[in-house]
Amino acid sequence: MPLYEYSCKECGHRFEELVSLSSIEAPLCPSCGAEKTEKLLSTFSASSSSSGSSVPPCGMKGGGCGGGSGFS
Repeated sequence: MPLYEYSCKECGHRFEELVSLSSIEAPLCPSCGAEKTEKLLSTFSASSSSSGSSVPPCGMKGGGCGGGSGFS
């Protein structure tokens, strides 16, 4: 089941909820019990490797992802 982030339109409380893909109803607000909640656009973060590698995330050497030929 995916984890979604919601906001209550009544009290403004933000919360996360595991929701079945087959569910069409938004969950109730756990703070005030209101039925008027809306699904928010969630963001994610990708952290860089802590291995100490000096190669940019795209794997190119030198000028990074957009600069240089990337060939050695």
